[in-house]
Amino acid sequence: MQRLSLAPKRRYLVRFHPKRIPHMFTDVLVIGGGIAGIRAAMAVPSDQPVVVVSKDVLRESNSAYAQGGIAGALDPQDATADHAADTMAAGKGLCDPAIVDMVVNEAPDRIRELVEFGTVFDREGGEIALTQEGGHRHPRVVHALGDATGKEVMRAMMECIRNRANAQIWESTFVIDLLTHEGTCRGALVWNAQHGRTFIWAKQTILSTGGAGQLYRETTNPEIATGDGQAIAFRAGAELRDMEFMQFHPTVLYIAGSSRHLISEAVRGEGAYLRDVTGYRFMPDYDPVAKELAPRDDVSRAITKQMAKTRHPCVYLDLSHIAPEKVLERFPHIKTVCAEFGIDIRRDSIPVRPGAHYMIGGVTVDPDGRSTLPGLWSAGEATSSGLHGANRLGSNSLLEGLVFGRRAGTGAAAVARTIPDSFTAIALESDWSGPAEKSDDQLNLTDIRNALTSLMWRNVGIQRDADGLKEAAEQVNFWDRYVSLREFDRPEGWELQNMLLVARLMIAAAATRTESRGVHTRSDFPETDPAQAEHIPIRSSLG
Repeated sequence: MQRLSLAPKRRYLVRFHPKRIPHMFTDVLVIGGGIAGIRAAMAVPSDQPVVVVSKDVLRESNSAYAQGGIAGALDPQDATADHAADTMAAGKGLCDPAIVDMVVNEAPDRIRELVEFGTVFDREGGEIALTQEGGHRHPRVVHALGDATGKEVMRAMMECIRNRANAQIWESTFVIDLLTHEGTCRGALVWNAQHGRTFIWAKQTILSTGGAGQLYRETTNPEIATGDGQAIAFRAGAELRDMEFMQFHPTVLYIAGSSRHLISEAVRGEGAYLRDVTGYRFMPDYDPVAKELAPRDDVSRAITKQMAKTRHPCVYLDLSHIAPEKVLERFPHIKTVCAEFGIDIRRDSIPVRPGAHYMIGGVTVDPDGRSTLPGLWSAGEATSSGLHGANRLGSNSLLEGLVFGRRAGTGAAAVARTIPDSFTAIALESDWSGPAEKSDDQLNLTDIRNALTSLMWRNVGIQRDADGLKEAAEQVNFWDRYVSLREFDRPEGWELQNMLLVARLMIAAAATRTESRGVHTRSDFPETDPAQAEHIPIRSSLG
């Protein structure tokens, strides 16, 4: 596939001068407080300082909202080779076999490690309980609190990192940009409401900022998931790839006027049926073998087609044939959420439709989490590691965060140890060309953001075509031209600038991949082209 290049409007989003800003120094800087970031920080030895920067409070991350669980071959009747095969099948020809083998082979140890950290997984007969999800041929998904695995895992990990004397945690702190000098990442420029802007100089930096689901009108992601990590890495010169692959979760609670809530894939894993508005169970028409347990991209497309056939805005999950006591025990969180809307999941069908869920593309990393930019490492959803290919297998995401977080933290700390301490700031100054308009000119950021998310859902969503992508590119470029001319002094403006940049990258990659593969579906190129079984890398043309 061709290598793409695209020019961000500026290298840095704000003006700065080293004599007019506070400085702090650390060995390792971790950007992001989800499972990958916290695991990376925990891998830094106790005699090396590490700073963790979290955009919101530490408990607010995609990881904390994860429901389903973590996949690993713990059952003696299961095998890591089968886990690998299922991962490769879901990835539709773009998984890196060596990466897949590495991750699934580490999975049992990483899960046992979480138990040592204090995570309490659900158990049956004294053993960790395992469930089956779509795309898995064997029950191998561990879970906690029934259907709130991420919440329990992050509780234990946050407790561990807060008790480490070498770790500082900066919550509610926005990373404006990575700092680079002579082709190397040197840390980051950050902002919070208490201290304003600060330079954090780091010997090594780990990017673990999560996904970009907020680019879409319909999403399971929290408000913080605006693609900031992909944007700052791109502006700094790191290679990104696979930006066309946004995974849409098939089952998101659809109640008009309410926020969207994930309905875990484990619901189908436990036997729920998908029915359309007429009550017809339609998945056997699309996949007679796997039915509701087909891979996520297949289920999302099937739901979209059935919604179009019935001219109805959603389909329905039916659990009424499952023992009521099992439903309540297994899905307490989903029960509570649905009850707020008068839905009793033991007998009432749950209205669902697909929503943007997981960003497969991101910063290109090697097996240890190194990016192409010296001094910058990355882990988790912000990356393209080679594990997921063109479609992520369910419950492999928290696993990826654990494996690559640990590896990135270990590697970054080892490199940082070889670099002598220096408490001298680099004479680094932003490279603005010409004046910028200030943001206090009544520009309605919320209106632009809403228009962007609607455009992305309509034209760069589950189904795409050349005309829609061209329209999206023209509109996003138009918005970007005047939004990027402005200098903002608050996260709302920086987030929008990041979202527009990431949207441009996603649209460019989607237009380049003239085939349908995994979560990327082109109605004008409906077949998979074996010649396009390659990644699409993209870098800044600013050099």
